[in-house]
Order: sequence, then C-alpha cells, then structure tokens
Amino acid sequence: MRQQRMGRTRTLKAAALLGLTLLVTACGTNTNGNGDAAAGSGDNRITIVTTISQIADPISVIGGDKVDVLSLMGPGVDPHLYNATQGDIAKLDRADLVLYSGLHLEGQMNEVFEEIGKTRPTLAISESIPEEELLKDEQGDIDPHVWFDMDLWKQALDNATEELKQLSPEDAQYFDDNRSAYFAQLDTLNAESKAKLAEIPEGKRTLVTAHDAFGYFGRANGIDVVGLQGLSTEDEIGVSDINDTISLLTQYNIPAVFVESSINPKSIEAVIEGAKSKGLEVKVGGELFSDAMGEAGTPEGTYLGMYKHNVETIYAALSGGGE
Repeated sequence: MRQQRMGRTRTLKAAALLGLTLLVTACGTNTNGNGDAAAGSGDNRITIVTTISQIADPISVIGGDKVDVLSLMGPGVDPHLYNATQGDIAKLDRADLVLYSGLHLEGQMNEVFEEIGKTRPTLAISESIPEEELLKDEQGDIDPHVWFDMDLWKQALDNATEELKQLSPEDAQYFDDNRSAYFAQLDTLNAESKAKLAEIPEGKRTLVTAHDAFGYFGRANGIDVVGLQGLSTEDEIGVSDINDTISLLTQYNIPAVFVESSINPKSIEAVIEGAKSKGLEVKVGGELFSDAMGEAGTPEGTYLGMYKHNVETIYAALSGGGE
C-alpha cells in the first residue's frame, strides 16, 4: 500500500515537472534577454507567487502597492503533501519572483522549484536562517515550521525583502519602511504572547497536537510540545505514539489536546478516548492553525491574526481561562 502511494506521488511529480518544462518553454516571451521574468501584471508592480500564506501575507504588507502577491496553498492545505497543479505552474510562470519556505516543507515541489528557478528568481526564504538556530528531530531532520518563532521568521522575511529590493531598487526605502513598521507589530505581539503564555501553570505547560509543528513555538514560549506525527504529515502514527501520549496526559493530568486546521483529527480523537479509558477526561482545547492559516478576510487569514488565535486558544485551554 505504501509502495502504491509512493508510486502515485512520483507519477504526479513527474507530470507536474513535464508540464512545467513545456509551459516555461512555450511562454519564453515572458522573460527578458537575461532570463529574468517580466512583470506579469502588465504594470510596474512585482508579481510574486508564494507557496504558503505565512509568506504571502507578510510580503503583501511589506511590498504594499508595489507588489501583487498570490499564495498557491490556501486554508486547510497541507504543504507537506501538496503537489503542483497545471494551474499552479501557469501562475508560477507569470511570476517575477517565487517565494517558498524551504527546509523540505514543500517536499513534493522541489523539482518544480528547481525548474522554475532557471527562468526567474526563486527563493527558499527559511534557508537563510543559520543552521544552529534551527530545530532537528531525533533523526536529524530539520523542523521547517520556523514561522512559529517570530524572531526566526523575521530573518526569513528579511531574506525575501532583500530580494524585492534587488528587483526594484528604486523602491528599496519604501520596502524598508514597510518592513520596519510590520516588524514593530510582530515584536509587540510576540512580547504580549510571551507574557500571556507565561501565566499558564507550570504543570500544565504541555501542548499536544496532531503533528510536530509547534516546536519553535514551544521553544520560544517555554512550553513542552508533543506531536503525534513527526515533522512531516507524511510520517506514520503508530499505536506506540498514541499510547505514549496517553501516558503523558495521565501522568501530568494535562487537561486538553488540540486539533489542527490542516490535519485529520482522528489521531487526537484516539488519544482522548484512550485517556478516558484511563480515567482522565481530556477535552479538545480548540483548533490551531499550523501549516495553513485561516480564510482570507478573517483575522486568522493574516499571519498576526493566526498567531494571536493560537496563543489565545492555547492559553484558554491549558490555563482554564476559557472556562
């Protein structure tokens, strides 16, 4: 079964890559003589295509009215498993700049990025962060969910902003000013979040989620994190993972576990039932946004709003503030 699933994945990736090669070849007139993409929007604005919304939203703020930003992956989409569609490839071909997170977050699209990078700037923004600041699992794999540490995410956004300045040097000061104003908002929220989460009682400071996406969040805020799956949702959840989590919940009398907007909740439901059989009533503390943000037009559809939602949800469930 696993081999069949891997085979289908390879077929989809090959089809996407073939389509990309053909499309880039057919649409070669979209680039200038240096191979740089011409503005796809028909005006002087820079057309940016990103993978995740955690990149798209901040860059739309920093770029302001000098950019058009499109995210390929919307609410509820799991970037670990995402394969580029033909529509995505057409959007990428119209971009002046392609921004993705990297660190193997969008692992199914690596060949697509390599191909599109031959014709326009294509940047893995998280890969500018020094390796010693990154988390790794027991197998040595790097945790790609760096947007949950705002200080690290600012480094990644710095990387993207410098690329914008290269594309439009005349707007460099504009981008710098917008970045400074936006980073001030991040710093304010970061300080408020740390103060709020510090109020959670010491014995309740364990965050249990469907997969291991909150390691940076935990490190930044002094919270232990347990994910049933590994760093990627491609990882399998074993019975031992569920049983170990149940033992942890009962040992420390942890009151709540959390579902994620882009992850099937069945594993968390199994943990709740297992804890109940041990005499511990554990509730769903709420839905957290991990690999995807909320709907456009809602507070959770912004990076600031998504982060604030997670902080408030975790605080209410673990501290009893929501009761």
